[in-house]
Amino acid sequence: MSPLFRFDAVPFVVGLLALVALGLFKLRQRSSRVHSTRDQTTVAGKPRTQEREPGEWTPATFDYPQLEPCTDELNTIKPIPYRPFRWGEYHVTMGIRNMSWNEWIEIDQNFVAHHRLREHRIRTRGERVVRVHDAQPGIVASGHNAARELVYELAEYLSRRYPDIYHVTRKNKSEKGTYSWYGEGQVQTITIVPLNVTYDLEKEDPMTLSASLIQEDLAIMIEGSDGRYYLQAGAIIIPGSWRLSDKIGMPLDEIHVTGHVPQYERKLHLSMSRFFRRLPLDKPVVRNNYSFQLVHPPLSSTTTDPEIALDPTELAWCRTIHGDEDRDDFERRQSSVPPLEEAAGSAPVDPNEVFLRSERQTLRRLPRTGAIAFTIRVYQTPIMDLAREPGVPGRLASAVRGWSEDVAQYKGVERYKDVLPYLDERHREQVEAGLIKEDDHSSSYPF
Repeated sequence: MSPLFRFDAVPFVVGLLALVALGLFKLRQRSSRVHSTRDQTTVAGKPRTQEREPGEWTPATFDYPQLEPCTDELNTIKPIPYRPFRWGEYHVTMGIRNMSWNEWIEIDQNFVAHHRLREHRIRTRGERVVRVHDAQPGIVASGHNAARELVYELAEYLSRRYPDIYHVTRKNKSEKGTYSWYGEGQVQTITIVPLNVTYDLEKEDPMTLSASLIQEDLAIMIEGSDGRYYLQAGAIIIPGSWRLSDKIGMPLDEIHVTGHVPQYERKLHLSMSRFFRRLPLDKPVVRNNYSFQLVHPPLSSTTTDPEIALDPTELAWCRTIHGDEDRDDFERRQSSVPPLEEAAGSAPVDPNEVFLRSERQTLRRLPRTGAIAFTIRVYQTPIMDLAREPGVPGRLASAVRGWSEDVAQYKGVERYKDVLPYLDERHREQVEAGLIKEDDHSSSYPF
């Protein structure tokens, strides 16, 4: 699986494959039978082995590490310039790394604009972008309890990590609360200070509120009685190329099969469920991926559309490639690996209309429900800006040329191959200007 996803694939689900690589690296080969197994969790700060059957979870009391408060002013926090591509031949590795608790949720100066766009899409699209799936009797529990747990986790985390941006009020310690950290009173309300908006956690829909608090999209995976993990809740506001309504309630293997993930059956299928089952409470992980995005300037006749006005670079939905987000034949066209929309034409790609779309994805287990919370944060960078960064255009061009044939086809390289000569020229200019050396490939950063 490549770190660069095609736009007619399922970005967050494909990202979950990252865990498999880590599992292959760290886990010993064990029996594949689905019976009672031993899971390492952390309870009261100490490792504990939990015996459980598939789909069962005993609530755990987890001692969260102390967070380092970030007190920077919101408008001074720049987006992190993730560049998750390497020189040379591509190898099937996910680049998974351990994640510090301080890094779970990222906030930056685009927060207000993103919140405005997310609020509009939540309000106008409803269950098409935010949904909690009911129980599938005999198979998997509903996502409701996990969604409730997640919003309290976010309120605790955000108010401690970003104390000048998020303020909370709490119940008295004497009032019994299911969700709280360090024995403090359970959070009652949370205020986003820059927006001067306050939410009551007991009155708001949990999944909608979670999506409103942060810039990340969210997915909740719950283990079923068959040992598979199911997408039982999600707030997928900024998907770019896939729709929550098409995937909600599916198990991971079915999502990957319908997403046409390269080499899934041959290399990844057997190890995935075992890794998910063993993900411990105290070891969240993070990975990054990237893709290209072609964005045509909005037509003058569409500029009155509120969403286009809020989202001229198609951060939320890639209209240039995929057209109408609500088209009935979207899933069928995805399965046939469709060409660029007719509106895009066959003219050479203009670098001014191409963006690097980078995702930062995290995965952690929730202690009370045992659900896995998956976050997806999207960053956009114009290729024209990217090409000014020393060493980056050459490295990106090399990475694209390093894809195997199946990976290149999966990623839709035909749509963007015209960008390669542009990147080559910018690389040549940097070498001639002495910014980099022709044979210096040391900038192969993991993100």
